[in-house]
Amino acid sequence: MIRAVTGQVGGHLQGRGLKGIILSAGQGRRLLPLTQNLPKCLLRVGERTVLEWQLHMLAAAGVDHAVVVTGFGAAAVDRELPAITPPGMHARTLFNELHDRADNIVSCAVAAPEMAEDFLLLNGDTLADPVVIERLLASPETPVAMAVARKDAYDADDMRVRCEGTRVRRVGKDLGPAETDGEAIGFSLYRGPGPRLFTEALAEVLRDPEAPHRWYLSAVNLLAGRGHVHLVGVGGAPWAEIDYPHDLPRAQGVAAHLAVRAALGAAARWAGAEGRVPAPEAAAFRQVAPAGNGR
Repeated sequence: MIRAVTGQVGGHLQGRGLKGIILSAGQGRRLLPLTQNLPKCLLRVGERTVLEWQLHMLAAAGVDHAVVVTGFGAAAVDRELPAITPPGMHARTLFNELHDRADNIVSCAVAAPEMAEDFLLLNGDTLADPVVIERLLASPETPVAMAVARKDAYDADDMRVRCEGTRVRRVGKDLGPAETDGEAIGFSLYRGPGPRLFTEALAEVLRDPEAPHRWYLSAVNLLAGRGHVHLVGVGGAPWAEIDYPHDLPRAQGVAAHLAVRAALGAAARWAGAEGRVPAPEAAAFRQVAPAGNGR
């Protein structure tokens, strides 16, 4: 029996705006010893933790509700959440008690009651420029929109996708080079019938006795085969997935980009109606803004 335990910051959810659901239940064992005593989402990258960056990414894209699925180190996340939640955002947690015995499809099952309306779903270990979320939100109305990056080469750990035009037809790590058109970076949007289709696909996958050891993208793969999933290209927007210690330099570069982006936003607001950004900040943005994909 999976029991959802909730904590909340910033008052009661009011149902206004889009909800972001962040899957942050994992310890991040491949990052040991850095994650010996804290979950991956509380790993500090640059000025902030991974979770704090993600909450600010959502806020920068106009998302004002966040649900964080926790597991390992859940109490620490609950303690940190009030301090790292951006002003104006409502954030709370759901606890996945099977976090140490199952993969992230169970975290999605825990969050399924939160999926009655349109929502964004984020892997809890990916940093990206908020423009990626903005592109998802601005994409043509489809049940599922998935952020996809193209790379020159893909490794065994990449969640690969096969596409036909703008449709994603398959999602999985088992796709061969000839079948691979990109990588799912871990950000997806569910609109209109999308939430219902996704939760039904989750239930379908979870009927398999081996389902707890599968990724939630197994459910997305079912929807892709049925024509419900469309890609949204990441393009040159910087992003990084954090799985191993060697991913950290790239993630730190993205964090530096996000910090300057936030400073530029503050500078633009300070400039007022004229909208002028001081030259040093603009130059810094050009220097630290990395392009391309995440490894």
